[in-house]
Amino acid sequence: MSSRDESVGCERSVDAAPYVLGALADAERYREHLADCASCRSQVAELQLVADTLPASVPLIRAPEALRQRVLATVRSEAELLRAAGSRTEEPPARAGRRRSLRVSLLGGGLAIAATAAAAVAITIGLRSTTHERVRTAHIAASIQGAQASLRQTGSRAELVVSGMPQPPLGEIYEVWLARSSAPPQPTDALFGVTSSGSGSVNIPGNLHGVQEVMVTREPLGGTSRPTNPPLLRVAL
Repeated sequence: MSSRDESVGCERSVDAAPYVLGALADAERYREHLADCASCRSQVAELQLVADTLPASVPLIRAPEALRQRVLATVRSEAELLRAAGSRTEEPPARAGRRRSLRVSLLGGGLAIAATAAAAVAITIGLRSTTHERVRTAHIAASIQGAQASLRQTGSRAELVVSGMPQPPLGEIYEVWLARSSAPPQPTDALFGVTSSGSGSVNIPGNLHGVQEVMVTREPLGGTSRPTNPPLLRVAL
């Protein structure tokens, strides 16, 4: 079978970029398509050249060890969270009136590559940023020995980083709450687990303006609208 004319556009040309990045779901079928489409082969060759050149076009910056450990802790804690959730990650929320989701992205091999590239860009930008980071130490409940936690704020972004925390029992997870004035603590969609060594981190959603305290409790998978257990850690703002 003869190849298609390169001057004729192909409706599958939009798949060239994700194919080069390894993010195309039906990559095998697209490879078969490339054997018969000169136009797509040409696009893939051009894009591959760009993809191969990009890593060498920017200076290498070694990330601080603390940042590297935080990234690894996040990856490990999400893996532990996924294993703990098991098949329940596919179940609908327990409460129809409140939409909740575990902050775990189930990325395929190709999407993982794209996500890794995005993370690398974010880290590079973060290293070059001059925004001041404010760190607040958490008060840990006396029932937890050896645990540590801190809230790291950079601009409008806040991240809770923990270490030495016990893993939640099967069927439970850590949930983040925000307390304002004398009002009851408000739930967030920030749910997280920790690694076997007790490390983990989670981004705090929304703006902390007016928030007086960030708290973490142990709750059933999927989270709850009201705390069912006393706080295990508190961060005063």
